[in-house]
Amino acid sequence: MNASRSPAAPGGALFPNPPIKVLASQLRESQVCLGPRGKNVYSVKRQGSASPGPPLAVSVVWMQGTVLEVTGDQNTTVQLLDETGTFIVTGASSVPRGRPCLHRGKYVMVMGSVQSCTPEPVVRAVKMADLSENPFHQSGWRLEVEDLQQTLP
Repeated sequence: MNASRSPAAPGGALFPNPPIKVLASQLRESQVCLGPRGKNVYSVKRQGSASPGPPLAVSVVWMQGTVLEVTGDQNTTVQLLDETGTFIVTGASSVPRGRPCLHRGKYVMVMGSVQSCTPEPVVRAVKMADLSENPFHQSGWRLEVEDLQQTLP
């Protein structure tokens, strides 16, 4: 089964827009609004010191963090920590090849849809990967987020 395909979006894509790289603090400080399809989107202030530009409307995100806690067996929930705070990932056990990531101390990436932002961001995972082997993934994450957000229209 191809996880990137679904009849839910035009062209069979799982999401109508690509995931936006964000930090936990950005989601925590975001404002919720109604999107064009009647679903919640979150207005996120851009990361970085360059001219801020308009807020980004996000519903699908790419986040990275260190696994702090794993709970549940069937409906696995994972608490992650990036350099700006914690966030929760739900549905991790149903992600193909996601189980190897579910160990305390692993540095992982998560792609998924934002479920809520307060009091703590919650993301429903569709993809997870272990990035622990290369320390640059963690050390360069904030700059990667800033760079992407400054180049988006």
